[in-house]
Amino acid sequence: MNYLALIFSFYILISASATASDTWKGLTVKPENRCSPYNKSEQYPYPQSVEDNVVASMGGVVYSPYSGQYFISDKETDIEHIVAASEAHDSGLCSASSEVKALFARDMLNLTLAEPKINRCGSGGKCGLDAAEWLPAKNKCWFANRILAIKSKYNLSVDLAEANTLDTILANCNSTEMIFYPKEEIPLQGYSNVTGSANALELYDDDNNGRITCLEAKSHGITPVRKGHLAYNFMHDRNKDGIVCN
Repeated sequence: MNYLALIFSFYILISASATASDTWKGLTVKPENRCSPYNKSEQYPYPQSVEDNVVASMGGVVYSPYSGQYFISDKETDIEHIVAASEAHDSGLCSASSEVKALFARDMLNLTLAEPKINRCGSGGKCGLDAAEWLPAKNKCWFANRILAIKSKYNLSVDLAEANTLDTILANCNSTEMIFYPKEEIPLQGYSNVTGSANALELYDDDNNGRITCLEAKSHGITPVRKGHLAYNFMHDRNKDGIVCN
């Protein structure tokens, strides 16, 4: 009887080990599977207004974390799903309700901005690819962590190649915060050959005293202002934490 109990315990241990080996950071590791037809516009709708929310979340600047580039207007960028709708569909959302799919499509955790050449299909474009197939030039740690967060939230799976890629990236990250890379020159309509510093004062220094106050920043809807934002170098960061007017 004890011998049978020992065999049974050993079997349970082996089964548990096999199950553990099929997960990564709580996500199921398995091949992608399209369990139902996919139609992005019908199944994953989102209002255009989410673009304004993305800009607001980045301190009022139109910024692509994938390239570290700033833009004059969000007309120059696309709304970008960090985990593409097609990737999510094939990773478990194909069996989800229409309500969950719509929630995923407009979830701010999974939204950012990107240049059309990066967001869309074409040479170098992300176009529904997963992390094993496409990585951004900038903000890889933030990108990998967001994928983990959104897939965990919606109980999505990862394939083995994606899990290995994400694991390698995250193992070498000191921080997973989005980095706002400084932009030396940002052309604006009506101004030519001016530096990013001049642009900041033209945009936000309402009393023309060479400094930007929190009151001015708030009136322009760019608070909190983080290090890397155009206005930051003209503001007083009292505790030197890289964030002003928070």
